[in-house]
Amino acid sequence: MDIRRLLDPEAVETFVLAADLRSFTKAAATLNTTQAAVSLRLKRLEAQIGQRLLERTPRRIGLTPAGERFLGPARDILAAHRRAAEALMQENVSLNLGVTHHLVGPELTRAIQVAGQPGGGVTLSLRTGLSRGLLEMFDAGELDAVIVLRHDASRRDGEILAESRFGWFAAPTFSPFQGEPLPLAVQRQPCNLRAMAVDALAVAGLPWRESFVGEGAASVAAAASAGLGLAPLAHCAVPAGLVEVGGRFKLPPLPPRPIILHSAVSRPRAAALLNGMASAFRSVAVR
Repeated sequence: MDIRRLLDPEAVETFVLAADLRSFTKAAATLNTTQAAVSLRLKRLEAQIGQRLLERTPRRIGLTPAGERFLGPARDILAAHRRAAEALMQENVSLNLGVTHHLVGPELTRAIQVAGQPGGGVTLSLRTGLSRGLLEMFDAGELDAVIVLRHDASRRDGEILAESRFGWFAAPTFSPFQGEPLPLAVQRQPCNLRAMAVDALAVAGLPWRESFVGEGAASVAAAASAGLGLAPLAHCAVPAGLVEVGGRFKLPPLPPRPIILHSAVSRPRAAALLNGMASAFRSVAVR
């Protein structure tokens, strides 16, 4: 019979400790068990091998010739067991996350920094887009989690991370021509932030025109930085170089929107990464 299949790593570890410490009492304390349990494990190991491994006397424990021969291979067994366990621990885990492009800015940068910390062992796959499209992908099982904006009451599930504030931003030197419609840098329809900004201008009776139409909040911010027009943007996503001009030009305020996390993540390491990233967005509420 091939005894290698019968050897219990726990019993082998007990043997190695007893041999190194020359004491059942010390081995039991190291393993956080009883001396009787240590003795039982060793008896079973010796029965499996068919040879005595330890000589027991009232004053000391010593290795038998068989124990001397077995000690080296026993250490190898434990090393192999640890390598196998570590290989399983290092199994690659992925987190497929969607984030609305309206939040692509400093908060997302801080969140991604969490993913870059060593020792996490999680591959972050990030997709940005419209909240509506990301939610559809999440519902279809294509994304593990999404961080989006809630613009209406059509969907009330998910965890509220914070409230995102919005404003009107432009280059410091931007100045619209008197008597002309406000030049807006906005996204294509459908875009909830575009609709929110246009509705606010309509209620205020302020005429406007499209000066730039882009894909994603980053392109709109770039156009505003280039002086092409005003851009409605989330405060947490405004790049350096843009200033808020709502007060200067007497523009209507834009209402805040909740930042919502929807998650179906179950693996502990992926969940820990997601929680760390979500914390970066939760901090929006205290600034």
